[in-house]
Amino acid sequence: MAVMFAFRCDGEGDAKPIDVSGRKAEDLVQEKGFVWIHLNRPEQAEMDWLKDCGLDFVVREALDAPETRPRCSVHEEGLLINLRGVNLAEGAEPEDMVSLRIWASGGLVVSLQRRNLLAVSDVHEAFARSIAPRDAGELVSRLALRLADRAEPIVAELNEQIDDLEDAFEATGEPPARSELADVRRVSIMLRRYMYPQKDALSTFAIEDMPWISAHARERLREATERVTRLTEALDAIRDRAEVVHDQIMDLRAEATNRQMLVLSVVTAIFLPLSLLTGLLGINVGGIPGAADGNAFWVVCGLLVVLAILQYWVFRRIGLLK
Repeated sequence: MAVMFAFRCDGEGDAKPIDVSGRKAEDLVQEKGFVWIHLNRPEQAEMDWLKDCGLDFVVREALDAPETRPRCSVHEEGLLINLRGVNLAEGAEPEDMVSLRIWASGGLVVSLQRRNLLAVSDVHEAFARSIAPRDAGELVSRLALRLADRAEPIVAELNEQIDDLEDAFEATGEPPARSELADVRRVSIMLRRYMYPQKDALSTFAIEDMPWISAHARERLREATERVTRLTEALDAIRDRAEVVHDQIMDLRAEATNRQMLVLSVVTAIFLPLSLLTGLLGINVGGIPGAADGNAFWVVCGLLVVLAILQYWVFRRIGLLK
């Protein structure tokens, strides 16, 4: 069941739920405070309201886009910003990040999500307790901070996983399972794919010259930008550490392969002259030495043993065998 909720904030930290059905966006805007309208997994009726409420076509298209990447752009007197949050739904993959599309102006904020985001639920609960931001910029900063808060445990868990893999590798010398290492690398790469542009989007939002963004909101936006930056740097470090462990595993496997190839080469080098000698003695022509001597077989076997020992000694001297 889709849920659309709306709050009117008085600009002093208090918020009251309101009904926006059948109302135009311009009628909701007042001189003081702002209105936050949020569409959660919107149904067709709510999308029809979004179309009929009077919002600009560009804004409606941005809110209803099927796929989004984090970005921030100016449109008339407002800002369009797309953010991403980790997917913490039961049975979901955290790296399958959920998009949050926001249109923010001085008196109106409209946000839309197609899947559940716990960060939005956190802000919604604060509104329900009448703990509201004072302007639209502060609301966006709260959403960004909660998105970062929800992502931090996932990044910390990845960091612990790579720590465990490195410690186990150093302690036992046994390489970790390739699937475990691949999962860490995959998740870190996919999270960073959206975290990095999200940092730029928040930074752009904070520096835009919009009169309705207060100094306090800009400070909180900068804090959100810093936290996303730290998460991005942590993901970079996790990815690099996973790559180092992968390189060490590949080096170990290459070294083991080289040792095996060396053993095969030495065995081949030892038996090659022996095979040549026995092949010469086994050709079906006359004049083979010792063909009429009953002890010749044992003499040849002794010569082969002596030749093998001599080759082994030579290989030891030149360092091919230890």
